Amino acid sequence: MEYNSGRPHLVLPEYGRNIQKMVDFALTIEDRDKRTNVAKTIINIMAQINPQVKESTDYKQKLWDHLYIISDFKLDVETTYVMPSPEVLKAKPDRIPYTIRDFKYGHYGRNIQKIIEKVAEMEDSPEKEALVNTIANHLKKAFLTWNRDSVNDEVIYEHLAELSKGKLKLSEDTRLQHTNELLGRPPGMKKKKFFPRQKDNNLKGRKK
Repeated sequence: MEYNSGRPHLVLPEYGRNIQKMVDFALTIEDRDKRTNVAKTIINIMAQINPQVKESTDYKQKLWDHLYIISDFKLDVETTYVMPSPEVLKAKPDRIPYTIRDFKYGHYGRNIQKIIEKVAEMEDSPEKEALVNTIANHLKKAFLTWNRDSVNDEVIYEHLAELSKGKLKLSEDTRLQHTNELLGRPPGMKKKKFFPRQKDNNLKGRKK
């Protein structure tokens, strides 16, 4: 019995070992025209084995690329599809530059930080005051998504001042929305506690 561990390595396993053997056979054909016809037959079989490749607009080029890769870039045939360079496969993609910024309160999110920066640039006006109040209530709601019990309004005031670098402050008589209102709880409703389900002793001995 022949085990896979003792067989040659499959370059593209999605096409199976039979395609690999067909390609290996094509490499042994000396006549270029016959080798080309065999290669075209292999391409048609590969398209049947991997039909999802047809979803791409240049699927023919992709199939030929796969054929060249399986042949270890040794297949010499007459075709309009150019053989890719082996160096292209070994090349690593460019590193995506990520914006790294110091963001202390991650539970608020970066978007609210940008909003705070924009509002801080506005001239003093009733509109700005209303926006600051809305931002503060949003901060409180975002805070409560991580701590579902409650949060002191003074904590939100401090966070708002820190995030705005001292540019945004609420008046002393400002009161934020109540926790229950922000979380959609009815007035007077407390946070539910979880109690493990107890077994009914009366069910013991009862026949199924």
